[in-house]
Amino acid sequence: MVTALTVNIGAASPARAELLLRWLAARPEEVFLLTETSAGAGTTYLLEQFRRAGYAVVKTPDVGGERGAALVSRIPLLQQQPAALFGGVSIPGRVAVAALDTQPRTWFLGVYVPSRDRTEAKTVRKQAFIGSLLDALGDLPAEQHDHLVIGGDYNVIAADHHPRHPGFLPFEFGMLSTLESRGFLDAHRHCSPGVQAHSWIGRTGDGYRYDYFHVGQALAATVRSCTYLHETRERNLTDHAAVQLSLGVKAAALPCTDPTESDDLPLF
Repeated sequence: MVTALTVNIGAASPARAELLLRWLAARPEEVFLLTETSAGAGTTYLLEQFRRAGYAVVKTPDVGGERGAALVSRIPLLQQQPAALFGGVSIPGRVAVAALDTQPRTWFLGVYVPSRDRTEAKTVRKQAFIGSLLDALGDLPAEQHDHLVIGGDYNVIAADHHPRHPGFLPFEFGMLSTLESRGFLDAHRHCSPGVQAHSWIGRTGDGYRYDYFHVGQALAATVRSCTYLHETRERNLTDHAAVQLSLGVKAAALPCTDPTESDDLPLF
């Protein structure tokens, strides 16, 4: 069994990054897909602690104040982010991808889609990122496409989301419908049909499902569970719920140590 977890860390400060590290280190998952990473001290501390403990870490640098995505794994990586596959994504730091040493082979892709407001510039930026990501996925070789696990904060909702939030545009609904049309399984919908999950709660108390796991069609039969964990919000680790995915595949393991025990980096 392989379990993975995705969570938006909200560009964590050093103090909150330490709390997140301790929470993640106690988790059972082999793979973490972290979103809304930053170039700040908190993300640096968090990822460096995992590296020192023997975890495999994939992170494209966040430049120009961008937020991004990172992949942290206790499973050996067979291939890190190939430029030929995702180099055309409009903001490369917002994806993190690698092949994992599993049977069957799996590829994991962490994604952090930009948020937007009502301005044209941010709308165009978000649409360009989603379009370039979908183009990159469409160009994948069949084996990688069909054995791909996608997880992260997509910053979109489904057209049938409840409650129905005004203001979302067709290209945002289209991200999820395009993934479905290409054979990617929405893991939570598959495991809990008819259940509306929420991973972020707005100031008015309305819920939004922004965080997801999708799996390629060759892995659909291996999906065992997909669950939203609100402990991260309730403990103020971040303002997003985490999402846990379990797959019935076998995996090798790295000889990792406890990342909290190598805690000799300055927090501030």
